[in-house]
Amino acid sequence: MSGGIRDVRAEDLVATDTKSGIRIKTTVGRGGFVKDIFIRRMTMKNMRHVFLITGNYRSHPDNGYDPKALPLIHNINFRDMVAENVRMAAQLDGISGDPFTGICVSNVTIGLANNAEKLQWNCTDVSGISSGVPLFEMVLLLAIVLVLVSTTNGVESRKGKVLVPTKSFEYSAMCCRSHIVSLTDFGGVGDGTTSNTKSFQAAISHLSRFSSDGGSLLFVPPGKWLTGSFNLTSNFTLFLHKDAVLLGSQDENEWPVIAPLPSYGQRFYTEAGRFSSLIFGTNLTDVIITGDNGTIHGQGELWWQKHSSGELKHERPFLIELMFSQNVQISNLTLVNSPNWNIHPVYCSNVIIQGITILAPVTSPNTDGINPDSCTNTRIEDCYIVSGDDCVAVKSGLDQHGIAFGMPTKHLMIRRLTCISPRSAVIALGSEMSGGIQDVRVEDIVAVNSESGVRIKTGRGRGGYVKDIHVRRMSMRTMRWVFWMTGSYGSHADNGYDPNALPVIHNINYLDMVAENVTMAAQLDGISGDPFTGICISNVTIGLADKAKELQWSCTDVGGISSGVVPKTCELLKDQGPEKRTTCDFPKDILPIDDVKLKKCSFRGKCL
Repeated sequence: MSGGIRDVRAEDLVATDTKSGIRIKTTVGRGGFVKDIFIRRMTMKNMRHVFLITGNYRSHPDNGYDPKALPLIHNINFRDMVAENVRMAAQLDGISGDPFTGICVSNVTIGLANNAEKLQWNCTDVSGISSGVPLFEMVLLLAIVLVLVSTTNGVESRKGKVLVPTKSFEYSAMCCRSHIVSLTDFGGVGDGTTSNTKSFQAAISHLSRFSSDGGSLLFVPPGKWLTGSFNLTSNFTLFLHKDAVLLGSQDENEWPVIAPLPSYGQRFYTEAGRFSSLIFGTNLTDVIITGDNGTIHGQGELWWQKHSSGELKHERPFLIELMFSQNVQISNLTLVNSPNWNIHPVYCSNVIIQGITILAPVTSPNTDGINPDSCTNTRIEDCYIVSGDDCVAVKSGLDQHGIAFGMPTKHLMIRRLTCISPRSAVIALGSEMSGGIQDVRVEDIVAVNSESGVRIKTGRGRGGYVKDIHVRRMSMRTMRWVFWMTGSYGSHADNGYDPNALPVIHNINYLDMVAENVTMAAQLDGISGDPFTGICISNVTIGLADKAKELQWSCTDVGGISSGVVPKTCELLKDQGPEKRTTCDFPKDILPIDDVKLKKCSFRGKCL
C-alpha cells in the first residue's frame, strides 16, 4: 500500500469460515496511506477476528526500504455488522509513534464462540470512536468520544440547544426544497426524556404553508428526540442528522387511535382500532423521509411485552406508515426495535425505499422489515434487515375485505437486500394477498440464517392472486427451506370470508440461485382442486446441512418445470434437462419506477 489506498467503499458482504473480516496490513518502511475506508452491512460466521489491523507486518522486498517511511492510517469506518461464532472481536495494533487514527465502529453485534478469547478487544497505538457495539473493552476507541461531541458543529453545549448547521449539507431526493427549519426552532429538546410530539406537530404545521412554494424540509439535529406519533404533509422532507435519534414514546396517550385499514376489516386490528404509526401520513404527494443515516428507535420492548401479556386494547403502532400517497421516498436511515412492522406504505404509488438498515431481535414479534401493501410502482433496494419476522412481506388486503377493496400490489422491484430472519422469510408474498400481487421482480439477494428464502402464503377464502413473480441471483446460507409455498395458511380476519374464494398462484419463476447448509430444499403445497401452476426453477444449486431431511422436495397440488437444479426436484416440476438452464427468463423491460432518478440536493446558510 506504499502508493496509497483511498476512498474504498464496501457493502453487503457475507463471510464464512474466514480468518478475519477486514484486515489492514502495514509496517514501518511502507510509507503511503490507507484512508477514507467505509464498510457497512457485513454478515460473518465462524471467524477468528472480525477486525484485524496490523502495524508490524514485516516482510520487505529487499533491504533498501526507508525505516522512517511511516504509513498514514486514518478515517477507517465500520458500521451495521453482525458476526457469530467469533474467537476474538478485534486485534488492532498501530505503530508506536505513528498511531492509526479516526477509527469508527458503529452498530456492530458480535456473538462469541465457545472457545473465545477472554480479552475480546486488544488495541494498541490506535484511536477513534464507537457506538452501539455490545462488547465494551474498547478503551482507546471510547476515550475521545466526549472531545468529539463537545466540538460538533452547531452545538451550543452551555444552553444545550442544537441548531441547523451553518455549513452546507447534501442529500439525494426525488425533489429538493426551498425552505428549511430546525426542530429546535419549535421548542424541540433532544435530551431523550422531554416529549417533542408538539414540537414536531407545530413545525410540520408551519411548513405545510410552503407546499406550493418550493416545498419544505424539517431538520432534526443531533440529539435524542423523544416523541409520540406525528403526521407529515405534502411537498415535505423530514431529514435526520447522522447523530439524531428519534425515540418512540412509551406513553400510550401520545399515540392516537385510528381506524382499521379498509382492505383488512375491523377485527384484524382488534375491534378497538389501532395506534397510529410513529411517522404517519395520508393522502400526500411528494413526501420524503431521509437523512444522513440518522436513527428511528421504536423502543419496542415494552410494546412486545404488553402484546404478549394481552394488555393492549389497540394494535401496536408501526414506525412508518404512509397511506393513499404518491411520490414517496424513505431512505438512508436506521430503524431499531419497532413495536410492530417497520415500514408500511399502503395504497401508495411511486415509492422508493433505499439504503435502509432495520434491526430488531430475531425473537421480537411481528417486526417485519418492509411491507409494501396494495402499492403500484415500488422500488426497494440496498437495504439490510435483521428481523423477528419477514424481511420483506408483500401484501394487498385480507379475505373478503381485500377482495372488495380490489387494490393489488404490482410493478415491484426488490434488489440488493441482505436479510437475517431465523423465524421467517427473506421475502414473503402474502398471506394478505386478496387484492392481488402481480409483476414482482427480485434480484441480488443475500440471506443468512433465515427460515425460508421465498415464501408464498395463502389459503381458502383469500381469493386474489399471486402471479408473474421473477426471482434471480439469490445467495443463501443456513436455511430451513429455500422454497416454501403454503396453500393452507388458515388465519382469517373474521368469519365472513368465503371458503369458495380460491387464490390463483401462477407463473412463479426462480433463476440462478445458490444455497448451502439447507435443511430442506422445498415444501410446495398448493390447494386441492386449485393447484399452483406455472412454477419454473432453473439453475439452482442447494447444499445440504449435516442434519438435512431425507426427502428434499415435498410437492402437492403444484405444477411446473425445472432445469439444472441440485438436488433434483419433485416429479410435479418436470425436469427439462441441464441444457435448458436459461428457462425462467427474467423480464427485460424496465419498470417505470426504475426511471425515477434521485437529485442531488444541498442546503446552504441559515434556516427560516
